[in-house]
Amino acid sequence: MRNLRLDLCYDGTRYAGWQRLGGAANTLQGKLEQTLSRILGEKVSVSGSGRTDAGVHALGQVANFHCHSQMPAGEILAGLRRYLPEDIGIYSCREVPEGFHARLSAKAKTYRYRIWNSEEPCVFQRRYVTVFPEPLDDAAMARGAAYFLGAHDFSAFCLRKGKKRSSLRAISRFTVERTGHEVTLTVTGDGFLYGMVRILAGTLMEVGTHRRDPDSIPALFGEKRALAGPLAPAAGLCLMEVSY
Repeated sequence: MRNLRLDLCYDGTRYAGWQRLGGAANTLQGKLEQTLSRILGEKVSVSGSGRTDAGVHALGQVANFHCHSQMPAGEILAGLRRYLPEDIGIYSCREVPEGFHARLSAKAKTYRYRIWNSEEPCVFQRRYVTVFPEPLDDAAMARGAAYFLGAHDFSAFCLRKGKKRSSLRAISRFTVERTGHEVTLTVTGDGFLYGMVRILAGTLMEVGTHRRDPDSIPALFGEKRALAGPLAPAAGLCLMEVSY
């Protein structure tokens, strides 16, 4: 049995997220599995590095799958590029050691959250940004972001926590940068809970509107979900890179 790695990107606007769901839901995992099964003539199960939510994008997603087929990786790549819809792009397909797993082998992930902070229209980037016309204090947001660095209990920043799953995560980088009307949050961590990045963004947007003091953020660690900020919209979020 061969183990192959896919490096890919996608516009998540019209998909119900990464994870294959019951029924005929239009998911990225399901679309890849259907296409690979068609190309290889066997049932294929794809594992992704992370389960991006509905409407979330990726520039640097990684997946892997096992197959019996001896079709060269280059031919598999050509087939994927031929049959997949235009909003899913495959950078590469290559054989990897048996022990490689897109999610379990990952050491870190980097996400970017883009906010269009203006009343001016943003027609051509509207699928990839969150439009927020109220003025944001990006300096205050940067002060708040600094509190997230290090290892913390992020249970307040998780939409749905499993009973046995730890909420401890370590963030190594969190920046807030403004370029013109756009405020960009970039966060790197060893892993992220369900909805975590979008809740981090929502919390910092409260800081940016002075509804929340940046110095109050440390008090949120280990607390209940209701105490953190809102879940920010999906469109502004993109998985940028997975490190192994």
